[in-house]
Amino acid sequence: MTVHIWGRLSSLNVRKVVWAAQETGIAFTRSDAGMAFGVVKTPEYLAMNPNALVPTLQDGDFTLWESNAIVRYLCAKYGNEQLYPQDLAARFDAERWMDWQQTTLNRESGGAFLQWVRTPADKRDPAVISRSTASTEPALAQLNTHLADRAWMCGEHFSMADIPVACDVHRWFALPQPRPAWPHLERWFAAILERPATRGVLDLPIS
Repeated sequence: MTVHIWGRLSSLNVRKVVWAAQETGIAFTRSDAGMAFGVVKTPEYLAMNPNALVPTLQDGDFTLWESNAIVRYLCAKYGNEQLYPQDLAARFDAERWMDWQQTTLNRESGGAFLQWVRTPADKRDPAVISRSTASTEPALAQLNTHLADRAWMCGEHFSMADIPVACDVHRWFALPQPRPAWPHLERWFAAILERPATRGVLDLPIS
């Protein structure tokens, strides 16, 4: 049975999962769900994911929700030892940055994204954008420092940790507002965009 992903590609969390699947090279199908596409409140979908959120993964008889957990699962089952490190220290280094993306970077950056992209211009709140920017820029400066002496988030090799962090950075870099120069972060992100598996994910506009 082919792996199936539920979720619209306008979702940052769905993009993570699609990109991870493409990195592994597995065959998969995807169905739009969430926001204008609906689906997530149907009894059938709620039976898979009681949170009524996207993404949801079906892999045979196994169903999984929570985007970073799905990325881990795909990389562990279908990836290689670089995508999903076998050494415990290396693996949990990657896990740490994946958790940081969810608890820090995504939380702080979401306010500006929602205002710029999903709020009509006449209803935007500049104070929300300002607070989000003031919280996000130190996190990105931290990333810039972290990447000063390594090619990827966890060292010499691209791993599962790069996927969620890069999806958030992609979204932030696409916002129509000025930002400081972060040369190490920008070098890393340019390398990210050269990866064939990002096609159909990071070459899409944010929405």
